[in-house]
Amino acid sequence: INRTRKRSFKKLVKNQIMKDILNKLFAHKTLYREEAKNILLEISSGTHNHSHVTSFLTVFMIRNITVEELEGFRDALIELCISIDLKKYNTIDLCGTGGDNKDTFNISTISAFITAGAGIKVAKHGNYGVSSSCGSSNVLENLGIRFSNDQSFIENCIEKSGICILHAPLFHPAMKHVAPIRRELGLKTFFNMLGPLVNPSNPNNQMVGVYSLELARLYSYVFQKSNKNFSIIHSLDGYDEVSLTGNVKIISNNSEKIFEPSDFDLNILKPKSIVGGNSISESAKIFMNILNNKGSCSQNNVVLVNSGIAISTAQNISIKNGIKKARESLNSGKALNAFKTLKKLSK
Repeated sequence: INRTRKRSFKKLVKNQIMKDILNKLFAHKTLYREEAKNILLEISSGTHNHSHVTSFLTVFMIRNITVEELEGFRDALIELCISIDLKKYNTIDLCGTGGDNKDTFNISTISAFITAGAGIKVAKHGNYGVSSSCGSSNVLENLGIRFSNDQSFIENCIEKSGICILHAPLFHPAMKHVAPIRRELGLKTFFNMLGPLVNPSNPNNQMVGVYSLELARLYSYVFQKSNKNFSIIHSLDGYDEVSLTGNVKIISNNSEKIFEPSDFDLNILKPKSIVGGNSISESAKIFMNILNNKGSCSQNNVVLVNSGIAISTAQNISIKNGIKKARESLNSGKALNAFKTLKKLSK
């Protein structure tokens, strides 16, 4: 009886803390970094009801998140995650925030295999689609890639294929309490913002696509405090990747610049030319067509420029040289071989 009373009392206290936090947020105040961390730790424990959690998420759909709040949420997820050590491989992650509502094909995931084919070790962090119809994990699972959080399996993958897949739910088990709410909402939340910041291997290099200029600015503050080589990408017409449908802003360690497609020696594309499939199976077909070098010119160019920027980020070379290496990876079949090897290892 005493244990039951203690549990009930703790739940009441936590509920009151959540109510206090919500009242603070509804009064247009922001959270300190430690406050943000602690409340997300509590949400991740599953003690708060769906209504409170939904209200909390909704606040950050209505107003912009602050740097302190973003860092606090990141700190919580890093503390809770199952980490994996891949430092000796000097990896890069190509991970976008999603949430741009553009429904493109899986550009960053294909680019990850092209990057691996160019000889750069890739630790690809990904998840099932929440605000899009087909996330990276959806298409890879459909194509026979196995997900695991076993250190030896992941190292074997990265050594033999040049790439490993870090499926977020296996490394962030505490997020199981939030996942149903995110699925029910079907909208981008601050968890979209957090995905690229909480790769469980903490790679030395990152290419991150974000869905807004405001988020690009926040990310630049966060990454400038790290020791990473990074490129933050936002296409000015709203894509969280280099879409080639217009100009793109790229923020890296030492520069911040707006590029036109012609700066990459590539033509401007129409948005409909990079739209994804209407189902996971259609998306998987597009995925394999491109890796087999049977994609359209538009599809090929958009993955080449994204993987080219990833390569330039990891090797500290020019973007044009990165694109040249990406093209060789795709045309030679090395990108496809990286995928086939990973698939064999998945059996």
